[in-house]
Amino acid sequence: MSDVYVTVAHPATIEFEEKRSLFIGHAIPCTDEETAMRFVKEKKKEFADATHNVWAYYMKGGVLARYSDDGEPQGTAGMPTLDAIRKSGACDVCVVVTRYFGGILLGAGGLVRAYSKAAAEAVTAAGIVTYESFAELGFTCTYSDYPKISNELPKFGAIVDSVDFAADVEVKFAVREEKCGDVCRKVAEMTAGRVEVKRIGTRFDCER
Repeated sequence: MSDVYVTVAHPATIEFEEKRSLFIGHAIPCTDEETAMRFVKEKKKEFADATHNVWAYYMKGGVLARYSDDGEPQGTAGMPTLDAIRKSGACDVCVVVTRYFGGILLGAGGLVRAYSKAAAEAVTAAGIVTYESFAELGFTCTYSDYPKISNELPKFGAIVDSVDFAADVEVKFAVREEKCGDVCRKVAEMTAGRVEVKRIGTRFDCER
């Protein structure tokens, strides 16, 4: 598994005019085909009066990738939209590019450039974000040990997921993969071995 994951942070919409044709690019993060196709259908309904609603999605590192020219000449719209997503470096993204024809033909090259631009700008506007591999960890400690451990965790860039105050204190947190060993050793050292940090799992995240 790769130790980085690049996607987009939020939905976004951009628009521009090219030789009187209006292009509107819409992008969303998505991790399954059902969500992608629902988004496509929503945009087709919202912009039902448009000349074309071209779409493409790129998910799971390219394992799932589809596109549609939606009536534009083959190879001039859907594929350039998909290529723009790939070139951005992001995955798990769906893009719909809406076009209102303005009466001036753009030609094959013009269409490729316009659809590529709309998709690229929509993906950029959606906020490309890089997540790294984080180790999910947990430990149980006494109330007397908890303050010094909790003060130390931020030094490792820890993301504290939960703290449960019961008979003892149960803490679940995550740190970047490369800091996993260090934080485990530090907690054991600080508590003279009384507290053992255990691994729970792995996830992609970024420091808050």
